[in-house]
Amino acid sequence: MTTDKTAGLAGIIAGDTAIATVGKEGKGLTYRGYSIYDLAERATFEEVAYLLIYGRLPSETELAKYKNTLLELRGLPAPLRTVLEQIPAGTHPMDVMRTGCSMLGTLEPEGLARDQLTVANRLTACFTSMLLYWHHFQGSGKRIETITDDDSTAGQFLHLLHGKKPDELHRRAIDVSLILYAEHEFNASTFTARTITSTLPDFYSAVTGAIGALRGPLHGGANEAAMEVIERFNTPDQAESGILKLIAAKKLIMGFGHRIYKISDPRSDVIKAWAKKLAVAHGDEKLYPVSERIEQVMRREKNLFPNLDFYSASAYHLCGIPTPMFTPLFVVARITGWAAHIIEQRADNRLIRPNADYTGPDPRAFVPIGKR
Repeated sequence: MTTDKTAGLAGIIAGDTAIATVGKEGKGLTYRGYSIYDLAERATFEEVAYLLIYGRLPSETELAKYKNTLLELRGLPAPLRTVLEQIPAGTHPMDVMRTGCSMLGTLEPEGLARDQLTVANRLTACFTSMLLYWHHFQGSGKRIETITDDDSTAGQFLHLLHGKKPDELHRRAIDVSLILYAEHEFNASTFTARTITSTLPDFYSAVTGAIGALRGPLHGGANEAAMEVIERFNTPDQAESGILKLIAAKKLIMGFGHRIYKISDPRSDVIKAWAKKLAVAHGDEKLYPVSERIEQVMRREKNLFPNLDFYSASAYHLCGIPTPMFTPLFVVARITGWAAHIIEQRADNRLIRPNADYTGPDPRAFVPIGKR
């Protein structure tokens, strides 16, 4: 029988990586050695994408060229648009991302003419396009143009979603959230991507599998689940009463605690500050105060801290993002981390194939069906 200590591979070192440190004493959360706080304050998502995929920060000239490359890769081939148009309106947007990725892999296969870096950049550039092309077609029948003149992924996402250029506060809030979500070591979706990669398939197969892993509420879907809880309450006092009832009923409250972090999630304070800025700008007297009270109750009653997903929920809502798009926006960010891990796994590959402790019956004789 698996012990509690190793259930879910908790505490097990499953490999080496030079991409990120998560919860390491004296290091905290870093991407290739750079503190997440420095990156969130001073970098752009495109700089972080370049850092993760290419292994170093770009120069000013390289960053300008990279942004232009991503801009040019935002268009969608006609067969992919046709497939997106066939996906029903009631489909979860994560299923749209999964299907779009798989379909693009058939149209633009990885090979001699399209190496892994090209595929990584293509997916980094066009996941927003897939999501919002489908969103607008199913919502209004409109076939939108997905190439805009916005030079940031955050700007393009908000532009396509709302049909106009975003203001700087909203654009930068989403930009920072993408940085925070970009990479997080051997989390479930990344480990899925590395496991698939270890069997030596194409790049798209690993990313499609990672999207499937991210879809679950115990991983990427937690931000959607957190929003559902927050929206139940109209006042902080109502939130306190409601959360106490959920705790008494032993209900799982999403957006709190973390498998790796024991004291706090270093990303949470950053996104909380942005949620507060957005709340002030919008004159919000509900979402942020309710969220803050829920945080206080969870600390007091359960000694649990908010993780990145919790305040991302209200930040995204205040930016006008529909709740079902929260996890797809996670994909828009995390494709950069997945890509880095796929590339790293390929560079020193060994098939990932752990053993298991058998807990079934002892060997026994087979009895033919007529004698059972």
